[in-house]
Amino acid sequence: MTVKVLKVEGALELYASNYNEAESEEMSLMEYLEACRDDRSMYASVQERLITAIGEPTMVDTSQNDRLSRIFNNKVIKTYASFEDFYGMEDSIASIVSFLKRAAQGLEEAKQILYLLGPVGGGKSTLATKIVDLAEQQPIYVLAALRTIDGVTKLENSPVFESPLGLFSPQRQRHILDQFQIDRFRVPSMMSPWAAKRLEEFGGDPSKFRVVRLFPSAGGQIAMATTDPADENNQDVSSLVGSLDMHKVEEYSQNDTDAYSYSGALCTANQGILEFREMFKAPIKTLNPLLFATQDGNYKGTEGISAIPFNGLVLAHSNESEWEQFVGNKRNEAFIDRVTTVKIPYCLRVSDEVKIYQKLLNNSTLRAAPCAPQTLETLAKFCVLTRMATPVADSPYKSKLRVYDGENLKDIDPKAKSVTEYRDAAGVNEGMKGISTRFAFKILSQTFNHDDMEVAAHPIHLLYLLEEELKHHLAGNSENLKLYADDFIKGILREDYKVFADETVKEAFFEGFEDSGQNIFDRYIMYTTHWIENQSYRNPNTGQELNRDALNAELESIEKPAGIANPKDFRHEVERYVLKHRQQHNENPRWESYHKLRDVIEKKLFTKTEELMPVITFDLGKSPDEQKKHEGFVKRMIEKGYTERQIRLMVDFHARMAKSS
Repeated sequence: MTVKVLKVEGALELYASNYNEAESEEMSLMEYLEACRDDRSMYASVQERLITAIGEPTMVDTSQNDRLSRIFNNKVIKTYASFEDFYGMEDSIASIVSFLKRAAQGLEEAKQILYLLGPVGGGKSTLATKIVDLAEQQPIYVLAALRTIDGVTKLENSPVFESPLGLFSPQRQRHILDQFQIDRFRVPSMMSPWAAKRLEEFGGDPSKFRVVRLFPSAGGQIAMATTDPADENNQDVSSLVGSLDMHKVEEYSQNDTDAYSYSGALCTANQGILEFREMFKAPIKTLNPLLFATQDGNYKGTEGISAIPFNGLVLAHSNESEWEQFVGNKRNEAFIDRVTTVKIPYCLRVSDEVKIYQKLLNNSTLRAAPCAPQTLETLAKFCVLTRMATPVADSPYKSKLRVYDGENLKDIDPKAKSVTEYRDAAGVNEGMKGISTRFAFKILSQTFNHDDMEVAAHPIHLLYLLEEELKHHLAGNSENLKLYADDFIKGILREDYKVFADETVKEAFFEGFEDSGQNIFDRYIMYTTHWIENQSYRNPNTGQELNRDALNAELESIEKPAGIANPKDFRHEVERYVLKHRQQHNENPRWESYHKLRDVIEKKLFTKTEELMPVITFDLGKSPDEQKKHEGFVKRMIEKGYTERQIRLMVDFHARMAKSS
């Protein structure tokens, strides 16, 4: 018990230590200015702080990786550890970082609204949350003043978290900026009404101000704010700029800064981030303060006080439909010109879409639930198919799906295009429509809970639930319903899974015949080598000699059950594969490693499905030998990731498909 208590105390001490590190630190204005001379982070903009928090990129030469080289056309791409769990977003993240870098340089982007544009459930909000989290990692320095109220003296921070440099705006004391080597573009356009009143109270002596080091906090409303669009009939801008505090009008005049409540999002987000969710659902008049805040660096309050400074980042996001409606109104041109748009499309790579599902599952209790192989892949294929633009002529959806994921289809589909060709034909809006990740995860949740007897997911249940849910999700859209249900689910996914299930069941079955399969494989290779070289073969154990005709007869006995149409070409192809493998590994490959010959050997071992079914089914009445083989089959299927109920489901599906084919 003592050990446990010590561990808890240690954890709590660490918590307290981290909390205290985040607490404010106080210094004089002169100490702050002296620090500015040597450390530019003392007055870094939010964009600069974000660049620091994001960190240096890792340069990835995609030409060194076969899959990546096909996806990125051999380019060198940048990846960031801060965004390592944002899959398939390389282009979007690169655009965001590029925007921040230019803004940090004091270019036009410093005056722009960063707007994440994408379809519903595409990850905009998650990405925005990550950016906010990163902004909380670097401290800011805020102007403060010692005030005595009702006989109590305490330190009061600027209610708009303004930079101390606001006291030295370009119109005032430029020699001070030169003395401490501070670029003038770093200085806010003006001091706040609060700072102006405090300076007047101090008799114009800025040295009486203090500077406080704070960490931005969305939860603590420190240099971070989140706002949502007001009702479309509500033109009130106080949620952005603040308003009069009616409790103070008896003590102060209505236009006094101390009577003003700096509770607006722009007030709270100064030096930090204002996240505006679903921004273009808001009436345009309520958005006007954002124009002045970003372009001029200040905005007007609701009362007769002077302008309030703003040196933060407005991070907005909404769905594409709202953006299109907003852009379609010519009266909004001035606002549109002040927005930098970064598209956040749906993921278009199956492998990355699977990683997204795995991340979502890891954040739930389902992370420990059994998930049969190909469940996530099947769902990912479906979602990506719905998001892709129609492929170019003579190239099916399935080929485009695989090419986008980095597969080489040169030997499988000669008509398949490159990623670049597909993208050029698709246009810039590919990935902006289709089934959302949010919808997909809802289906996945239903799949895990479909069987009343266990919480587990299986592709067969997934495909059934997808068809059922699409009937409601696409009600009134018969064209897409037919495409998704008939072409994608029935035409591609179900057929793919039929092949996968057949291979999986047979693989688990034939693994019990490992020695037999390898013996046939090695014998076939031996006979093929001598047949190609036109040499006789003498069996070292029996002394029996086989001439070329005899060798051909032996090879045909293995090939005929599989219906090999051109034995000569097939034998040469197998020979090339084996020689290449021997050069690399100095031994023959495993019999199941080369799928073409594996299929031949499987059919040689068992030419009829009926010979397999008595072993894999769960029916009673098996012979002792069949029961032993069945138990081995079940054990191998469990090792592959299936529960016993899922194995039964798989076997039943396999039997139905075998009868229908």
